[in-house]
Amino acid sequence: MKPLGDVLRRIHLVEPERPPGYEPPLAPAPTCAICNDAGYLRRDVPTSHPSFGKLFPCDCKVREQNERRSNELGRLSNLDAFTAHTFDDFDGSIPGVQDALQSARDYADNPDGWLFLSGGVGTGKTHLAIAIAKDRLERFPMSNILFLVVPDLLDHLRATFDPNRGVSYDERFEQIRRADLLILDDLGTENTTPWAREKLFQIINHRYNERSATVVTSNHDVYEIEDRIRSRLLDQRLTTTVQIDAEDFRRPAWLPAPRPRGRR
Repeated sequence: MKPLGDVLRRIHLVEPERPPGYEPPLAPAPTCAICNDAGYLRRDVPTSHPSFGKLFPCDCKVREQNERRSNELGRLSNLDAFTAHTFDDFDGSIPGVQDALQSARDYADNPDGWLFLSGGVGTGKTHLAIAIAKDRLERFPMSNILFLVVPDLLDHLRATFDPNRGVSYDERFEQIRRADLLILDDLGTENTTPWAREKLFQIINHRYNERSATVVTSNHDVYEIEDRIRSRLLDQRLTTTVQIDAEDFRRPAWLPAPRPRGRR
């Protein structure tokens, strides 16, 4: 048996004949002049530097990752389904909603801290929350904005336990808690299992500690919200709370208004 190197050296490679005037196709020019489409770079540092030899993502790779993350959050948010949920579509002439509308507009201009929209069913909380998300995306299309009804948020986390879903629990959890702007709709309607309470608290507590931009809506009495979450939600150093005292716009005129619920 002959060594492979000797065999390869004996092979005579003959280039195929090419027609007259044939010009081999040129390789496409790289789209990124920094990394030549490699996606990663090594820093020009001394061998003693801790970053020597390590690969770092190029700006083009960071943009690609941000775009992919933004698209994924957009898919989860499904904001395209809410075609008539913008500030221009909101009826600000309804008694009791003017302060909420102005607060939502102000927050869209400067999403600093938290905004808590509280009020009965059908008072426009969800409309305003979605309008904030749409307004921000119109101005900053690549923003990582996530809108989720709280029970759906927990369902998305549960779904990651299925290996066929293609996304891990850790990845989905990080997407939720690290979104540039997280909008949690209908807090208090979630299934209050110990697992659900703990996951929701971990997300809210992380964003509380980081002071990450967050909008929360709820039609529940604030004292019905789990106490650890309520304590952070009502921290006036972080949260602007807006109580919407308006009638349910979905309720037919012939149906009497429900009796107000007392605190427990």
